[in-house]
Amino acid sequence: MDNSKRVQRVHLSDIPRVGGLAVFIAFIIGILGLAWISEEFVAESAFLIVCCLPAFAIGLLEDITEKAKPKIRLFVPVIGACLAWWLLDAKLTTVDIPLADSLLRQYPIITFILTMIAVSGVTHAVNIVDGCNGLSSFVGMAVLSVLALVAWEVGDQFVFATALLGAASLFGFFLWNFPLGRIFIGDGGAYFTGFLIAVLSIMLVRHNPEVSPWFPLLAMLYPIWETLYSMYRRAVIRKLPMMQPDKLHLHQLIYFRLIKFLISSPSVLTQAVRSSIAATYLWVITLMCVLPAALFWSNSAVLKLCSLLFIVSYLVVHTRLVQFRAPKFIAIRHVRKDVAGLEQSECLVPGEKTKVLQGVVE
Repeated sequence: MDNSKRVQRVHLSDIPRVGGLAVFIAFIIGILGLAWISEEFVAESAFLIVCCLPAFAIGLLEDITEKAKPKIRLFVPVIGACLAWWLLDAKLTTVDIPLADSLLRQYPIITFILTMIAVSGVTHAVNIVDGCNGLSSFVGMAVLSVLALVAWEVGDQFVFATALLGAASLFGFFLWNFPLGRIFIGDGGAYFTGFLIAVLSIMLVRHNPEVSPWFPLLAMLYPIWETLYSMYRRAVIRKLPMMQPDKLHLHQLIYFRLIKFLISSPSVLTQAVRSSIAATYLWVITLMCVLPAALFWSNSAVLKLCSLLFIVSYLVVHTRLVQFRAPKFIAIRHVRKDVAGLEQSECLVPGEKTKVLQGVVE
């Protein structure tokens, strides 16, 4: 196992990480079967599978060999995004910000670059939150379900059916992953889920002008903001390489600084229970984004306000957890904020204790 997975690992035993293969196969069977029975969207269904293949394949390769370099994994989903741009007209042409939209209309190359960044970013964002039993699969199911709901509202049958099939495929995996963690979705499943969400979101907004581009952004804001803030935290606050792993993601802070102290037994079963309890916290956080997105999918002003409120809430909770001062509304028990507590915490990485004591972190 590579160093990044050792740093971020919370489970005690070796669990198969090929659950994404079952998700991908179930999705292929479902979408091709539906296209064959209904005789609709046959070409689009085949194109979507082709577009998803690069992201899924590089993730599965990492799951099996653990030798796929981070830069390669970062770039490969862009290949699928290029295919989606060409085959499915998945182009991010508006962000509902006047100046930005003017630039997108005036310079198509900016539209292309923004689309590539958005698809690759969302693809990896799902993998960032893949750290607790039932977390990434719940995020995927919730976002795909709300995409299907809005697609149904606006009459986009392809996005509706495809998003629903994606959510159903993840649900089958979810039953095996939560709560005991019998199998993990792996990078392949996380990349596939993120890529599918990104492409369907762009297609929904592209083909249905009444849908605000802030709707899918808010629906996916938890993993997206987790990714962006992690990059900022490492590069700016901690002066470390942006891609260097740590244990300061929100789900890790909740696991190590709230849940682990509640159930201290070192058994494999106990670890699975702790991981699942931590995931339920993040389910609530996910729904804080998904539910208002579902309610106000056409109102950009409200969606922007909800996005801002979520970001502020995230920063408050994350900062308090880093400082060992969990907000009362999420705390199960108080953790001592002293040197002994810092030394005993498995959440800290080398050099972190000094930074916390100096008040540098966050």
